[in-house]
Amino acid sequence: MSALAVDGLSRDFGGLRALHQVTLAIEPGERRVILGPNGAGKTTLFNLITGLLAPTAGRIRLFDRDVTRLAPHARAQLGLGRTFQITTLFPKLSVMDNVLLAVQGADPVRFALHRPRAAYPHLRERAERLLGQWDLLDRAEVPARRLSYGEQRQVELILALATEPRVLLLDEPTAGLSPAETASVAAMIGRFPRDVTILLIEHDMDVALELADRVTVLHQGVVLAEGTTAVIKKDARVTEIYLGTESD
Repeated sequence: MSALAVDGLSRDFGGLRALHQVTLAIEPGERRVILGPNGAGKTTLFNLITGLLAPTAGRIRLFDRDVTRLAPHARAQLGLGRTFQITTLFPKLSVMDNVLLAVQGADPVRFALHRPRAAYPHLRERAERLLGQWDLLDRAEVPARRLSYGEQRQVELILALATEPRVLLLDEPTAGLSPAETASVAAMIGRFPRDVTILLIEHDMDVALELADRVTVLHQGVVLAEGTTAVIKKDARVTEIYLGTESD
């Protein structure tokens, strides 16, 4: 049983077909990277999987359950998590408060509105464990807006893990980062527990091939190539269309 499967997925925007008959099967614990040039349909694919867009055709299954028509929050409750290309932190809140909100959102006490959050010490304990695990506990009381951009991206990854996803979609987590920040975020993703299946859009080829178990290359809305990193590196079509051919 695949952790995530899409079958014949298509999406039209008026007369434009952004995705055409995309089929993927991602196994539990796999790290799958989606590569492709701008306009290839990568973010559209993510928006379909998470329910922000409805497909024109095709099906989406999460651990063999058809979620094609489920709302985004219903998919999240089944264990589907996502990060976005732009930061989504609450900038005026501290790092701790941002993490606490994510932890509370994944806990049954989110429905207990008649008691203050301080009445549930296990929420803070879990938030502190997460920040400690990822070496950001010393930044807990710093407002999110005062973090470096690389630190903000790391906190966003912690927020994603706080929801205890079974499948996590990461949309260009190193976009806009310096080489040093990119290395830190890539190393963090590399340490994610293997019981979390990861689907990753990544523009940095070195990062993508370092993290991937398998790679799917999209081009003009269709699957151009798929395979291990070794196979993708040797594919002439990928070299020409995505990487670009080297001049003599």
